[in-house]
Amino acid sequence: MSLRFCSFASGSSGNCYLVKSENTTLLVDVGITGKRVFAGLAEKGLEPGDLSGILITHEHIDHVRSLRMVSRKAVNAKVFATGGTLDAVSDMIAPGRGSVVRAGESWDIGDIRVTPFDLSHDAAEPAGYTLQCQGRRLTIVTDTGCISPEIEAHIAAADLLVLEANHEVNILKMGAYPYSLKRRILGEKGHLSNEAAGEILCRMLRSSARHQRVSAGEHQNVLPCDVPKVVLSHLSKENNTPGQAYLTIRNILFEEDLYIDKDLTLTVAARDEAGDFMEV
Repeated sequence: MSLRFCSFASGSSGNCYLVKSENTTLLVDVGITGKRVFAGLAEKGLEPGDLSGILITHEHIDHVRSLRMVSRKAVNAKVFATGGTLDAVSDMIAPGRGSVVRAGESWDIGDIRVTPFDLSHDAAEPAGYTLQCQGRRLTIVTDTGCISPEIEAHIAAADLLVLEANHEVNILKMGAYPYSLKRRILGEKGHLSNEAAGEILCRMLRSSARHQRVSAGEHQNVLPCDVPKVVLSHLSKENNTPGQAYLTIRNILFEEDLYIDKDLTLTVAARDEAGDFMEV
């Protein structure tokens, strides 16, 4: 086992992910109730004391809702976040339990190497994370209004990518949200649309050695584990649906002669339910 990933919840109302290696167990964000976090752990045969660390992407409530409770019960886990994020959630963390991380600087939690990178979102100092173990890479990119070259480099190298597909642009534009909120979501410090997610996946696949080998007809040299796994995440309840996100991205890929289940696998994280483990 290299890395296993499971979503406890993913959406604009709450986000929480579990990442596990042979010796290390991490949570990325705790934006749901503590009761749901602990129930998700129990379902996977884990207890709060098994957690080795809690990674926080930013301070918005749908990412830190139960940080106070979970960090208190996870006695063996430090809370890792950027300085700006830690300052914003300092009242939720016991003294000495927070640890500042910096974009581009890697460190190890057990047998998992963690590398944070900057996101573009209207928060204090938001970060995404790439987690590596035994040569396999998991990258989590949510809550960003645009994809910088740094983010794209992390995406391109991922074996398992958790990627925001927050809204369908036309649904958002025609919906009931006030104009100011629509501008925020569509802005460079807002959220990725289905369309933007599809475009970045095309670039990811086109730039990868894996796809180049497939395009050259070397199918026999491409193992199933070489096909990247993509999980669409952080879908808006009001401006998206799992079916819409999947359809839009499938069509964008198709226009570039790229195909689900050939060039990548594509699933959608459930809003309110814990999913099964995915392994890379």
